[in-house]
Amino acid sequence: MIKNALEVNMPGKFSIQCAVVLAVFLSPFYMVHAELSDVIAKVKPSMLIVGYYKSTNSPRFTLRGSGFVAVGGNLGITNSHVLFGPSDDNTGSDLVVQVRGPKGEWQLRQAVVLEQDRLHDLVLLRFAGESVPALTLRDSNTVREGQAVALMGFPIGGALGFSPVTHRAMVSSITPIVLPAATGQLLTEKSIRSIRDGGFDIFQLDGTAYPGNSGGPLFDAESGEVVGIVNMVFVKGTKESAISQPSGISYAIPSNYIQQLVQRQKAN
Repeated sequence: MIKNALEVNMPGKFSIQCAVVLAVFLSPFYMVHAELSDVIAKVKPSMLIVGYYKSTNSPRFTLRGSGFVAVGGNLGITNSHVLFGPSDDNTGSDLVVQVRGPKGEWQLRQAVVLEQDRLHDLVLLRFAGESVPALTLRDSNTVREGQAVALMGFPIGGALGFSPVTHRAMVSSITPIVLPAATGQLLTEKSIRSIRDGGFDIFQLDGTAYPGNSGGPLFDAESGEVVGIVNMVFVKGTKESAISQPSGISYAIPSNYIQQLVQRQKAN
């Protein structure tokens, strides 16, 4: 060990080691990860926890999914399926979001639905209180297969804590959301309705999403601009296997449908 320590101080060895360290520091791998760290720090303040509050429940707050601030500082985006449906018993429950306060604490804000786009599984919300930094929406037509992206949310229903979790991914395919069924028996009512209303392309990702990630942003790994919203994961077997044996295949709705939702609201 003494011999090795002395060799480090020898001029020739030292210059070689400096060159190696410099090469690693300037390598594409290092720079990509350094940039992603900066992007994550920029995206996190815009994240929303979406759920319901009921004073008689224990716990009083129930997390339903993720969301993010898209425009205006008080407008949030999440998935339509994150909200309670007509068959759910939500008597006495208030729709709320949680946002990060100036000291990093979570603040509960009341929220209302401005518009619900069930075809594209989107909801535009307005929440009370001070403005929150908004993320930039990119034209999703610029997204290409093979592009490096990342997704952020609150996986497994907040079981890992209310801290945004980031997963890296790649756009592995841009594919229609309505896939042809092998037989007529495999066509569901929802599939038939989607075909009638008009199918559209979604992003298939090679990243892992979990329950709770729904409604979280899919963003460019270099710029942090939102290119989509996570809305479902491919499940092998039962729903429980999505956690125990994740498929590693997730899907996201392109951001242009979010843009359309926002533009319609501005026109009203």
